[in-house]
Amino acid sequence: MDESKKHQFPPQQQEKPGVEAEMTPQPRAEDEGYRGSGKLLNKIALITGGDSGIGRAVALAFAKEGADCVISYYTEHQDAEDTRESVEAKGRTCITIAGDLADEEFCRRVVYETVRRFGRVDILVNNAGVQYESPNIEDITLEQLDRSFKVNIIAMFHVTKAALKHMKAGGTIINTSSVTAYRGSRRLLDYSTTKGAIISFTRSLSLSLADRGIRVNAVAPGPVWTPLVPAGSSPGYVEQFGSGTLMGRAGQPEEIAPAYVFLASDESSYMSGQVLHPNGGEIINT
Repeated sequence: MDESKKHQFPPQQQEKPGVEAEMTPQPRAEDEGYRGSGKLLNKIALITGGDSGIGRAVALAFAKEGADCVISYYTEHQDAEDTRESVEAKGRTCITIAGDLADEEFCRRVVYETVRRFGRVDILVNNAGVQYESPNIEDITLEQLDRSFKVNIIAMFHVTKAALKHMKAGGTIINTSSVTAYRGSRRLLDYSTTKGAIISFTRSLSLSLADRGIRVNAVAPGPVWTPLVPAGSSPGYVEQFGSGTLMGRAGQPEEIAPAYVFLASDESSYMSGQVLHPNGGEIINT
């Protein structure tokens, strides 16, 4: 194992939704050694939650492969601006759109703005999500439950429905799930429930869209150092975050992004309804 990648995180906590610029240490969004080869040349990618974390890393990797990006985000304006600048530094166009994916109208607007600028959607990455630390079901309020489902899974329905009107055969949809969809999570009950729903959504949608030539797959990461962690966990949990994996550490967003590149490109042309598992070595037999 690369010794430089072994680390524990200092205790920290942020107000939701969490800001990448305030994290210590900063997540690694870009592998400087990664060289694109035109796998996504001139494709149009819409990435929800693309301002930070895995979404930012995906946007940067897509840009290296030649894609233009539209990223939606909530209120993290500086994170979004940093991502936009990084994408454009690679010679690609990046549009940022702020709003709440819990609002169906905003879901439609994200697609409308993408099509207004580029005329189509080639790649849809349903990535945005929220999480709340609630080890006891009695602690989960109706408000929290409602928001978890609206942002994490219902928004995927709304954005996908709007995007499909502008996707042609050869288009790809990639949904972000989680290892918690398979093994559950004592402290993230509502979050893991929505992530399980995303697996079923992915499999069912892949069947629904097969005749239209649109592939649908998912990625189910293990613990990854993103703003969701300090904004959705106690400081003590942050300190040992990821240490329980087989590799003994959390992943970095730059390590997850290549899975999305693969699923977005023609290299995965014979895959649909599948899930990739960059999770630090955990075996998922499902």
